[in-house]
Amino acid sequence: MATLVWDYSREYEAEREDILDAVESVFSSGRLVLGPSVSAFESEFAAYHGLPHGVGVDNGTNALKLALQALGVGPGDEVITVSNTAAPTVVAIDAVGAIPVFVDVDPDTYLMDTAQVEAAITSRTTCLLPVHLYGQCVDLAPLRALAARHGLSLLEDCAQAHGARRDGVIAGATGDAAAFSFYPTKVLGAYGDGGAVLTGRSDVDANLRRHRYYGMEKTYYVVETPGHNSRLDEVQAEILRRKLTRLDAYIAGRQAVAARYAEALAGTDLVLPATAPGNTHVYYVYVVRHPRRDDIMEALKAYDIQLNISYPWPVHTMTGFEHLGWRKGSLPVTEAAADEIFSLPMYPSLPEDTQGHVVDSLLKVLKSL
Repeated sequence: MATLVWDYSREYEAEREDILDAVESVFSSGRLVLGPSVSAFESEFAAYHGLPHGVGVDNGTNALKLALQALGVGPGDEVITVSNTAAPTVVAIDAVGAIPVFVDVDPDTYLMDTAQVEAAITSRTTCLLPVHLYGQCVDLAPLRALAARHGLSLLEDCAQAHGARRDGVIAGATGDAAAFSFYPTKVLGAYGDGGAVLTGRSDVDANLRRHRYYGMEKTYYVVETPGHNSRLDEVQAEILRRKLTRLDAYIAGRQAVAARYAEALAGTDLVLPATAPGNTHVYYVYVVRHPRRDDIMEALKAYDIQLNISYPWPVHTMTGFEHLGWRKGSLPVTEAAADEIFSLPMYPSLPEDTQGHVVDSLLKVLKSL
């Protein structure tokens, strides 16, 4: 059987009774849409982050889209973000009619280079959208200061950073809003799709609730402003409630896997993940770097190891975003990383012997280059 970057089967085996009980509890409740499980998860997930408001939605992309709309971002507005991210970050900006403006990333952490942000601000800029990438946080202090000085919103993309912290502050607790994905691979993953937006602002919370439910507020039959159907499913919400109680354990498991990689691969010519000062890394993915990345990945197939690249194509180079006018060479750090980075298997239930097979095989391949 092939060694994969991610696999949920061992986790499900360990948690099967609780997961199936969650499903049964919803099916027996008589409430299948926007019922008590969604309400409870919204409150509990917000409380985990020390925030008063949480709104469950159907996926992480719509979490970003609805958050942008709730913050008043719309057609013609500019949103500053990064190209070294999953495409949904930029898809959401485009979906509200706004224009993504990219800055480059730090060469060590691949996180937004916040020193480049102020120069990218124009009279059309309305929002800063940093991406907490691979499991660690962007330094939000300078961005918060810029947002206050220029009258901008700050929206955190936390899809890859559940439970990550910087200087003790949890990802999602600093901005005007924070968007999360619960896609199954995430640090806190559902058994299907799901997302949420957290905020400390009651006006943003109210806007989000309208937008996720057709634009209705007082009654099902009256649309206040045109909205969407973007509701978190009751079954996924109940599963996420159960899994939220184990989130800290999932993080500890990922950190243990990362520590074993760091020890076993020290001294090789792989560039291992760098943790920014003050950060608590939760290792959503374990990204390494090598100039002969493609040769390494091809050679590992002989050992039945299938790896992933996060991300091989920066968003600004994708055909679907050619209209933005960004060309190859515009973001040199991002583009150079895209040619060399790849991800090793990372999930909290990764067996040590499977990880050992990956490490031993990788060492053999590196030695043969």
